[in-house]
Parts: sequence; structure tokens; C-alpha cells
Amino acid sequence: MNELLLKLFIKKHRNTESIAVHTAIGKLAGITGIVCNALLFAGKLITGLLAGSVSIVADAVNNLSDASSSVVTLLGFRIAQKPADKDHPYGHARYEYLSGLIVAGLVLIIGADMVKSSVEKIFAPTKVTISGATFAVLAVSVMVKAWMSTFFASLGKRINSITLHAASIDSRNDAIASAAVLLGCVVGYYFNVNMDGYMGAAVAVLILFSGVKLVKETVSPLLGKQADRELTDKIAALILSHDKILGIHDLLVHDYGPGKSFASVHAELSAEEDPLVCHDIIDDIECDVLEATNVHLVIHYDPVVENDEERNEMQRVMEEIINEIDPQLSLHDFRIVRGAEGAKLVFDLSVPYLFSQSRGELKKRIDKALAQQNRDYMTVIHFDGKA
Repeated sequence: MNELLLKLFIKKHRNTESIAVHTAIGKLAGITGIVCNALLFAGKLITGLLAGSVSIVADAVNNLSDASSSVVTLLGFRIAQKPADKDHPYGHARYEYLSGLIVAGLVLIIGADMVKSSVEKIFAPTKVTISGATFAVLAVSVMVKAWMSTFFASLGKRINSITLHAASIDSRNDAIASAAVLLGCVVGYYFNVNMDGYMGAAVAVLILFSGVKLVKETVSPLLGKQADRELTDKIAALILSHDKILGIHDLLVHDYGPGKSFASVHAELSAEEDPLVCHDIIDDIECDVLEATNVHLVIHYDPVVENDEERNEMQRVMEEIINEIDPQLSLHDFRIVRGAEGAKLVFDLSVPYLFSQSRGELKKRIDKALAQQNRDYMTVIHFDGKA
């Protein structure tokens, strides 16, 4: 079914690296959500009013909010495809993340409203009239929502969309909610027990829980979360595949929305290489990364002196000291600078975010270990990572 819809409405739907295909898939998901949720809302609202059931009416209102969420999703994908302009040089792709956040907010609002109405129903229950139509509407709703969840999940995975992932989770929760309401109707019909308010409350709590989770997931990329490990590994492998590259460090990927990623990295090349040759190598690597990953990479060239015995020896000594303190620490840009005060070992030190010691404490440990080896050097350390 999913493949059939993609073939019918989207040309070259397998080319998910294309921004046009990415946007078209998002629009298809939005339109599908609007149509399905509007139909479910109408059917449940009529059934719920006729039965006098707060849980069914609440479930219907939830579907109406889902239709609104689908409108937001559709608008988010449409605005996200706007090209870069003077005020937004990196484009508008983050609108897709914002639409996901709005969907999460709507989920929370609906959940809070359902808690209120369900609690009122628990303390002031009213008779619920159950019919065959009630069972049929709810059963169809469960099946439709379960399909929508898998549909959105499939599309979200295909184009790596947080918004569609949020829509998938929301649809899954709706399927569970409708199943709970259906169960309450079955219990009430066969055992004459009014479970309407309790089922409505259970559904509301589930919706609130998922809403909080969705907010966390959609806020994360807006705040600048760590890039996907698979992507950074792929970029690193492409850079290191060039035989003139001695090493890399400080690889950072900046996400400005799906299909809009920029990266920077320091690449080490021999100081004996012709600078013009190094420039050409760097240009080639940047083009290769863009073609392979759709990431715009900027490389900072770090020349490395390879034939200085004193420098190489002291780098080996410092690496041993640092490794004894914590194997997760790593140094780069190592050099010896001589001045009026004496020889200085100058280098950058990458520190894990969860490292327990402060910069000052760590430097004291390194200096103490260096002094114990009777090495007449001072250290100038530039720390990466840890604040």
C-alpha cells in the first residue's frame, strides 16, 4: 500500500536525497493525514453524540487535532522548501522541525483537555448508549490509525524526518486510545459497568506522556544536537581515504534542517607538502563529501612537521601522560614554541563532555606528570569539548 501511494503520487520517489522528493513525500503524508483524520472525526463525533459517550467524543476531538497537526505538517514541508535569502542564508528547512514541535504542542493541549472532561465524567457519570455502529466505528478507527502509524513511520524513515516520526507516534497513540475506548464500550455493554470516564482518563494520560516525549525529540535538533554517528563516520572515512591526509580532528556537523547540513573539520597534512597541492586536495575532498553525503564541508588545513625529532619525541611523551590520565583524552596540533621564558609545549586537548575534572585540575595533573620526568618544558593547552 505504501509503495503504491508513492508510485502514484511521487515521481522518482526512491531518490530520497532530492529535496523535491523529500518535500513531496512530506506533502503526501500531510494530505493523507488530513483526509483520514477528518473522516474519523466526523464518524466518531456523530457516534459519540448519539451514544452520549465522553470518551468517544474526546477521541473524535483528538482526531480533529490530528487533522490540524497534518495541516501543520503540510505547511511545514511547504515552507521548508523555500530557498535561501538575504535574511536566511542557510535556507528555511528548519521549519520542518518547527512543525513537528507544533504537533507535539497540540498533542499536549488535547491531552490536558481530555483529562479535564474525563475526570468530570468519573465524578458525574451519565448513561452511555452502545450500538453496533459504535463498535464498528471504533474498530475501523483502530485499523486506520494503526495503518497511518506504519505509513508515517515508513515515510519518516525513508526521508529521515522528525516531523513524520512524531506523526507516526501520534497515530500509534490514537490507535491505542481508540482500542481503549472500544474496550470500555465492550465492558459497559456486556457487564453493565460504566467505564467511560476511566477509559477517557487513561487515554488522556497516554496522550500527555507521548506529547512530552515528542516535545523532547523535536526540540533537540533545534537546539543543535549531536550529528548522527553514521554520518560523521562516513565523512571521516571519506576524508581519511586520501593518502595525503595524516589525521583529522574537531569534525562538527551543523544541521539546518533535512537536506541542509554544513560541516567543518581540521585536516592534518605534512608541512613539507606544497601549499597549492594541499589546497587542491582539500577542494577535492570537499567536493567528494558534498556529492556523497549532501553535506557542505569546510576544511581547515593544519600543517604537521613530521621530521623534527624533538617534537615527535615530546608528542609521544605527552600522549603517554594523557593516556594514563584517561584514554578518552586526545591531543592534536602539537608543536614546540621557544621564547624568552623557555620552551613551551603547545597543543589542543579534546576532553569528553562527561569528564569529571575541571580544566585547571587536568592541566595540573599533566604538568606534574611532565615534571616527574625531568622535562624542562612548560605547557600551553587549548581545551576542546569540556567547558
